[in-house]
Amino acid sequence: MKSYRITGKLIDAFRLHLIEQERSPGTIQNYLRALERFHHALQTSALATKQDVIRFKEQLISQHSPSTVNVSLAALNSFFRFAGYEELRVKSLKRQRQIFCSKERELSKAEYLKLLRTARDAGNQRILLIMETICSTGIRVSELQYITADAVRRGQVEVRCKGKLRAVFLSGALKKKLLCYLRAKQIHSGPVFITKSGRPMDRSNIWSEMKALCRRAGVAAQKVFPHNLRHLFARTFYTIEKDLSKLADLLGHVSVETTRIYIKESGAEHRRRIEQLGLLI
Repeated sequence: MKSYRITGKLIDAFRLHLIEQERSPGTIQNYLRALERFHHALQTSALATKQDVIRFKEQLISQHSPSTVNVSLAALNSFFRFAGYEELRVKSLKRQRQIFCSKERELSKAEYLKLLRTARDAGNQRILLIMETICSTGIRVSELQYITADAVRRGQVEVRCKGKLRAVFLSGALKKKLLCYLRAKQIHSGPVFITKSGRPMDRSNIWSEMKALCRRAGVAAQKVFPHNLRHLFARTFYTIEKDLSKLADLLGHVSVETTRIYIKESGAEHRRRIEQLGLLI
């Protein structure tokens, strides 16, 4: 069985390739993390065979959800294609699309509002506004850096992600809140949401503050992470507009199939609809 050399130098070259391809920072981080796990699984050997990849895939299946497994396999396959190691590529897991989301993972509007009230009562204006900004615009947490003082004054944000540029509008109420925050913090330019050292807030900063908030609010921790706010925006918008194409544009999705994932109703709601069919005598 033919073996292929996996080196740190090759992985670093792949990282530069992903940057040149304008992949998002989150995607690059996920891909490199998967590669590091695979590299570590090879132990002292820097040589990989197809059997090694299959064993690693089986290990992933035993420890992670199908979606997590497929992200890791996509990372490996992309790396193997880049390196010319086509023989090492493996198939992703096939799974039927689930038509409703897990109640344990879905953040409801009531829980979201409870988080906002808790942040307000605790005097944490920054995390309150961060959550309101993400949830009322549908932006990714990585796109929060484009919410600048100038953008707030214009009421429109130019977001650059994955090689695409899209306009995100701020509602009048959100613009008013952000302008008050800018004045209170004496921020005249640059990103609105920054750390004490002046650096833009990132995913880890925000997630950490949200986790602390969920304990105070009594909301399940597994529901509280920045991306769930984006999902809540999508579900709320679709409930009102019922326009999947427009929602895809707002979210910055190339395919509406990706957008469909965001508007899944809860299992409880799906069950309620089934009960209302009235197909039994």
